[in-house]
Amino acid sequence: MRFLFVLAFMLFLPEMAAAADFENLGLTGTRRGIYTVLVFLIAYGFVMTEEFTHLRKSKPVILAAGIIWGHAAVLAKDAGVSTEELHKAFEYNLTEYAELMLFLLTAMTYINSMTERNVFEALRSYLVRKQYNYRQLFLITGVVTFFLSSVADNLTAALLIGAVVSAVGKDNEKFISMGFINLVVAANAGGAFCPFGDITTLMVWQAEYAEFFDFFKLFVPSVVNYAIPATVMYFALPNEQPVATGEAAVKMKPGAITICLMFLATIATAVSFKQVLHLPPFMGMMVGLSALMLFSYFLKIKESLPGDKPVDVFDRVKEAEWDTLLFFFGVVFAVGGLGYIGYLELLSGAMYGTLGYTTSNILVGLISAIVDNIPVMFAVLNMGVDMDLYQWLLVTLTAGVGGSLLSVGSAAGVALMGASQQRYTFFSHLKWTPAIAAGYAGSIFVHYLING
Repeated sequence: MRFLFVLAFMLFLPEMAAAADFENLGLTGTRRGIYTVLVFLIAYGFVMTEEFTHLRKSKPVILAAGIIWGHAAVLAKDAGVSTEELHKAFEYNLTEYAELMLFLLTAMTYINSMTERNVFEALRSYLVRKQYNYRQLFLITGVVTFFLSSVADNLTAALLIGAVVSAVGKDNEKFISMGFINLVVAANAGGAFCPFGDITTLMVWQAEYAEFFDFFKLFVPSVVNYAIPATVMYFALPNEQPVATGEAAVKMKPGAITICLMFLATIATAVSFKQVLHLPPFMGMMVGLSALMLFSYFLKIKESLPGDKPVDVFDRVKEAEWDTLLFFFGVVFAVGGLGYIGYLELLSGAMYGTLGYTTSNILVGLISAIVDNIPVMFAVLNMGVDMDLYQWLLVTLTAGVGGSLLSVGSAAGVALMGASQQRYTFFSHLKWTPAIAAGYAGSIFVHYLING
């Protein structure tokens, strides 16, 4: 998986932002400072070409993070900054990542447990057997992905429903290509209006720039963002019936429904820890993980029959996307190191000080079609920009849905390109970029009408 979007990033940002009593070095014009920017750009170039080089994305960014902080330490020493101040800046990033990892690990374990219990395979089997026509399947898979990505991440939602599109459209390449584009747009739009649907949305929530329920003001703009391109593509699809597959029904394993309900309860617990107890939400997620472990123990005893492999939640932990977790480590520390040197403050002045809030926030979405939205939003949050709720919701929306403009702009698009066997490509997606751009513009306009 390229990125796991169901789910969490910058978990302690509100408290940390208030407690960040260190100052950046302001040494952006030095040779070492410029060198660190070059290192980051080279590393991220490898991330963007992962599909072709097959070099795991975590490897270059971790190396870049180490090099950047090494140079930051030298710059701090030359500037007469004390070791204690340097450690404050470093530990700021360490706390962010530690809580990020625990949150993500819980979310990944729940998703893997539901997969092992055949929850998603049963859904796929049901849709395949219903024998809908191509246009009906286009709408159904898009709507399911839209809502699924609001609680699971956009990558997981797109891949799971992508299996349905591949299964029913195996004899129609046009349907698969357009169906995958539909899933990418739906997954990114669905993740924008709920803090648990996209990492960037969760980042803004954790930074306390908006309350949990404020994000639901983006529901209608997110619907518009999906509906406009989906409507255009709908009428370009053949109104035909796919070939019957004769596939047998897939049954969920014992405990599947219980685990699904436990996952929803875990999300509610995380929200309660944040909203009611004013504790970091990762603690609520860890409580939910402990519940899953206890339930796993119950299933292990119940299913420990001769010849059967017993259920073990730690098998699901091992299946977590560790490349993604380590990639986030690299992003947090690399961008954090550049911010400590002073580049985020410089970028903030160049964008928000010159172009204004609205133009800059729309530009953030366009940038996230090329560069992943996670480091882009991380940079925005660490710029210290003083915006109102409308503008924070705007940048949340644009950063979330901007990646739909290009197939390489989001985790969902990159993953589906890899799974499509060349039936969904960069250029097949580019053909529909004007319709997707219309949805992007429409969602911004509707956000202005409703929330402006």
